[in-house]
Amino acid sequence: MQFKDYYQTLGVAKTASQDEIKSAFRKLARTHHPDMVKPKERAAAAEKFKEINEAYEVLGDPEKRRQYDTLGADWERGAQPPPGWHQHAGGAGRRHPAGAGAGGPEDFEFNFGGTGFSDFFEAFFGSGGRQANPFASGRAAGASRGVDVEADLSVTLEEALHGARRKITFQRQGHRPQTYEVTIPAGVREGQRIRLGGQGEAGSQGGPAGDLYLNVRLAPHPDFQVDGADLRYDLSLPPWQLVLGGEATVPTMEGSAKLKLPPGSQAGQRFRLKGQGMSRQGGGRGDLYVTLAVDIPKTLTPKQKELWQALAKEA
Repeated sequence: MQFKDYYQTLGVAKTASQDEIKSAFRKLARTHHPDMVKPKERAAAAEKFKEINEAYEVLGDPEKRRQYDTLGADWERGAQPPPGWHQHAGGAGRRHPAGAGAGGPEDFEFNFGGTGFSDFFEAFFGSGGRQANPFASGRAAGASRGVDVEADLSVTLEEALHGARRKITFQRQGHRPQTYEVTIPAGVREGQRIRLGGQGEAGSQGGPAGDLYLNVRLAPHPDFQVDGADLRYDLSLPPWQLVLGGEATVPTMEGSAKLKLPPGSQAGQRFRLKGQGMSRQGGGRGDLYVTLAVDIPKTLTPKQKELWQALAKEA
């Protein structure tokens, strides 16, 4: 399994702050978003976009980042992660049926493709694996249902809003890969599961097969935070625009919209763009909430400094 250098993917140092990581992710995600490139470049952009999202999924979460940094140090020395490390990290690509010990004859491994996560991520941070069937007993005679299999599915906000179809591959250890076309329904939410009936492990002695479950995980977005069916966006503006008012351009899921700012707008003030959020269960759209922030210039020209000093005398 190839180690993924997530710091290199985002182009940041290992000592980078969380704000620096977030800024790098936003910049790269906008550059490589499939909707922002020429049609002939979309396939390559989609692959790069997936890598960027995965890196931020780990480094943007302080706990996952700590676990990843621990793994990285061991990996560079050629060592393997300590036993049970992946369970503490939130899952693994390898699971053991109930009653089977690690390294036993019933160990197994699953590999997934097209889910939006690499094998490396799934092995240490995902939920890919097999769920023991609580109704089946290894000692019971007769037919028994096969166990269910699960994996994480990274879904972009665009896919969650409009729906999509995705081809995924699923390979059991020692078997040929199988390909499924999965329908991602419009309005799907974080944590929901997509069920592919009868696509899990085969049953024994003529019993029915288990199911394949895909756990939806919304991919991070460079602009928006998701709050149910609503979206939130932080809009940074220079102080004079807040003071004087006017129009500002705000990104939306469909492009952009104009936001009218009254004179004397304040940092932290929130505006609502009705119907510009995600799909609501039962129909309709949520809203987009825009929160204002002040973008203070870090450097000033001599003329700008003079004008600010003049303004300070008038205050």
